[in-house]
Amino acid sequence: HGDPNDASPIARSFDQEASAVLMARIATHRTETEEVPDILRWVDRSLIRLCSKFADYRKDDPGSFRLSQEFAMYPQFMFHLRRSQFLQLFNTSPDESAYYRSVLVRENTTNSLVMIQPSLLSYSFQGTPSPVLLDAASVSPDTILLLDTFFHVVVFHGEKIAMWRDQGYQDHEEHIHFKNLLIAPQTDAQRIMDQRFPVPRYIVCDQHKSEARFVIAKLNPSLTHNTNDGSAGERIFTDDVSLRVFMEHLMKLAVQS
Repeated sequence: HGDPNDASPIARSFDQEASAVLMARIATHRTETEEVPDILRWVDRSLIRLCSKFADYRKDDPGSFRLSQEFAMYPQFMFHLRRSQFLQLFNTSPDESAYYRSVLVRENTTNSLVMIQPSLLSYSFQGTPSPVLLDAASVSPDTILLLDTFFHVVVFHGEKIAMWRDQGYQDHEEHIHFKNLLIAPQTDAQRIMDQRFPVPRYIVCDQHKSEARFVIAKLNPSLTHNTNDGSAGERIFTDDVSLRVFMEHLMKLAVQS
């Protein structure tokens, strides 16, 4: 385009998914020579500059901040990248970190994006399986969740589902729908594993049990032990900020004069 000051052609052609994967690969490469806190600050500064350049807003008015559809998901990708196993080393051995990072730099965009922001499906008696937000509010006692992080495939049973299963309801003919509900996520999990190399680790867990951490650690902590508004979902014991707080700070910093 002719006008160097006109950024709209760039904005219209922006691929937020490819950009998120590229940022993840650059950040991963920088871990070889830089400390993780410095990389996190670089990711934050890059996101703030991007939003300042391409968002619509009035100066010093966070309430006026708007992102076009080409950029709408990008801050969310960066939020999950900051919390991913590529930049958060807690409870991860050095060889595991090296393995995760080596896989990220060689996989395609679709698979890499699943590593950054895992997919979450919900199974219930209310209808067919449906995608749900990667959020603490998506956890319910009477649903089953299927989490795909690329490296792990996790079937997570809600508290009531696990109780009914342990009582053997699925073994009675009158509860055939419950049996089918138990089988469905396992079938889908097997389909994912059959189509992927390296084969992900398969985990079956129940709400409030130890292996539930594989799901809880990936969820946006919109509900924590400090939440008292009566919202439904899983309380997460963490000091991490939620996506809502992350976006509030981003909007405040992006619109500053």
